[in-house]
Amino acid sequence: METKTGAYRNDAVSKVTGRAYYVDDFRFYNEARAIPVYSGSVHAKLIGINLDEAENYPGIIKIITWKDVPGNIKSGQIYQDYSILVKDKIRYEGDVVAIVVAENEDAALEASKLIVLDLEELPVVIESWDAIKNDAPLINDEFKNNIICHHKVRRGDTDKAFEECDLIIEREFHTPLVEHAYIETEGSICIPKRNGGIEVYGSMQHPFSTRRFVSTHLGIPISEIEVFSHPVGGSFGGKDDTAAMICARTALAATLINRPVRMIYNREWSMKESYKRVPYDIKYKYGLTNDGYINAVNCHILANSGAIASTTPWLTWRSTAQSCGPYMVPNVHTDVYGVATNNGFTGAFRGFGAPQSNFAIEQMMDICAEKLKMDPIKFRKLNGVVDGSTTITGQVLNTHKVSLHQVIDTVVDASDYYNKIDKCSHGKGDEDIFYGIGLASSYRGSSIGAEGMDFASCTVNCQYDGSIVLSTGIFENGQGAESAMNIMLSDQLGVNLDRIFYTTPSTSNIPDSGTTVASRGTLMGGGAIKDAVAKLKHIMTQNLSDKLRCLPREVIFKDDYLWGREGYKLSWKEAVRILHTRKEFPFAFGYFQAPSVTWDEETGQGDAYFTYVYSCQAAEVEVNRKTGKVKVLKVTAAHDIGKAINKCMVKGQIYGGIVQGMGMALIEDLKIENGFIQQYNLNKYKIPKTTDIPEMEAIIIENPDPNSPTGAKGIGEPALEIIAPAIANAVYNATGYRSYSMPIKVPLENPV
Repeated sequence: METKTGAYRNDAVSKVTGRAYYVDDFRFYNEARAIPVYSGSVHAKLIGINLDEAENYPGIIKIITWKDVPGNIKSGQIYQDYSILVKDKIRYEGDVVAIVVAENEDAALEASKLIVLDLEELPVVIESWDAIKNDAPLINDEFKNNIICHHKVRRGDTDKAFEECDLIIEREFHTPLVEHAYIETEGSICIPKRNGGIEVYGSMQHPFSTRRFVSTHLGIPISEIEVFSHPVGGSFGGKDDTAAMICARTALAATLINRPVRMIYNREWSMKESYKRVPYDIKYKYGLTNDGYINAVNCHILANSGAIASTTPWLTWRSTAQSCGPYMVPNVHTDVYGVATNNGFTGAFRGFGAPQSNFAIEQMMDICAEKLKMDPIKFRKLNGVVDGSTTITGQVLNTHKVSLHQVIDTVVDASDYYNKIDKCSHGKGDEDIFYGIGLASSYRGSSIGAEGMDFASCTVNCQYDGSIVLSTGIFENGQGAESAMNIMLSDQLGVNLDRIFYTTPSTSNIPDSGTTVASRGTLMGGGAIKDAVAKLKHIMTQNLSDKLRCLPREVIFKDDYLWGREGYKLSWKEAVRILHTRKEFPFAFGYFQAPSVTWDEETGQGDAYFTYVYSCQAAEVEVNRKTGKVKVLKVTAAHDIGKAINKCMVKGQIYGGIVQGMGMALIEDLKIENGFIQQYNLNKYKIPKTTDIPEMEAIIIENPDPNSPTGAKGIGEPALEIIAPAIANAVYNATGYRSYSMPIKVPLENPV
């Protein structure tokens, strides 16, 4: 919907004026400072720690090791394999062996240099294929071997189907480690409460995950921990496990010294310790018929989880369920493995497994089309899902509008694809600049799906003066969730937007609504708001219909009024005041549970998601013959997101996803040597600059989704997950060079 105020962002003024409080802006009396201490190793037994000299350094309050942890040493999102402090084994360079707490950070830093570790170095395993060898050392002691998860799809008979195919194509792909590169590093401030328990502030993605980590390690009930939400300087999925653990360490320090403690990470600590996008080694085998149908697919993926499982088991499941993209394939054999190594651990990053697999799938679609001498658009549409299609997991797509063809046609028309494909250089000609256009499409399961549980809650509290306080369990990470919630409440309740004040909740005054991940916030939060509005309207109509001379069911909420028969009306302010005077509270608690989904782990069959987002993007590039440099000229993107709640924010998400995906495709290259990261700051780890940003056209397609209470789905991750293969296909059409790994590098010696 369009708002009456045009572009709307409830937190815009506070952020541009500097009034917004990020974690490092909070100040509390008598704060101590804390810093992490690392071992300098990536795989070693920790025999002992000598703290004698460090503890005597001036200004040191306490040095904390695993022996000081009152609760469990380990916690985690799925598996309990993430140590708050190392007890006996270092598994990656970001493992923390101690926390130095001091009166100031300088003293803590100097004292940390005096800590002496007794280490026994162990063999280091970096690559996934080395980790699965029979003689590989065990990295993660929580598992019997280095395979931490295995997901499958078994559909049809691939062996027989390949024998019947006219053409078989096999390719291998690799995707790299990618740093989130959020502007604000992780940090936390924790304050012991006078009546016991602890208050937690932190640069985190999900306060409820943080609360669970703190509870586990401190050994106290969840009810005694209050985690506050406040502005976060970027996350993109990266401030869950690591940020929660940093909060837990800070809470531990504050509890032990009974003082407020601040621990704010510098960029080096952040890049050393935080998890990255999961690298994939991918093998695909496609079996085709001469008339253009995909008859069989074998997919084999090794996902490098690093030293900790984190969310790798969940994100590799998504790669499994969507391992053939938005295409109908009757015979599929997919195996996706999460593998432990001594790399820095990996986990959630915008796209959650889809960018990696789509990089391969959408290039395979162009490769197959070329081998068949078919138009790649026709090939996609011939095999693409439509209303009533059955997915590779056996799900029948009959509960929403399947708009894959619509988004493809929209991008083809808007980009002038067919005229431009004829102008592609294909590495030929005498010009120094090669030109190419490429395209990629996808469908993305909305929300968490069968990998977890989807639910959300909210409260709507109408005040005596007619103002409204809204709070939801969907947490703001900079994406504009609060603004979307306000707009949906205004729309459904028929009140002016400026009446609504979004109050940022803590974990003590709103129920857990799941993590703000999986592009689920608008869908889930909107569902909770719709439920609350229905309950609130019931209270109001039952108690005010006499004033409006009508039946309760006849009351209309519109234009900041309640309307009855024959012109009778009450202003919103009048209506709320009457309720208060009648001792009827205009307050409602709303909740939403997503439609049920199913999954069989052995066969990979079931209704993986209750609905899908359909997307297509085309990229135009220039490639310099002499330097190999790839310049993206324009990106045309069309996404069916159900219903756009705030079109400006939707387009902003699309633009941001494109640029972030471009970084992964062309620029970002996190170097690892023997398990050690080689770029500890953004002066060496390069991300896109403003001069790299191309012209972008974002086209919003709206087919309101009947599975969503508001018709809305999500856009945060679909915006990113297909730009890399679109660029790769464009580079191929420009140069004739096919890149099977990222970042895409056109070889200088022979770019064609």
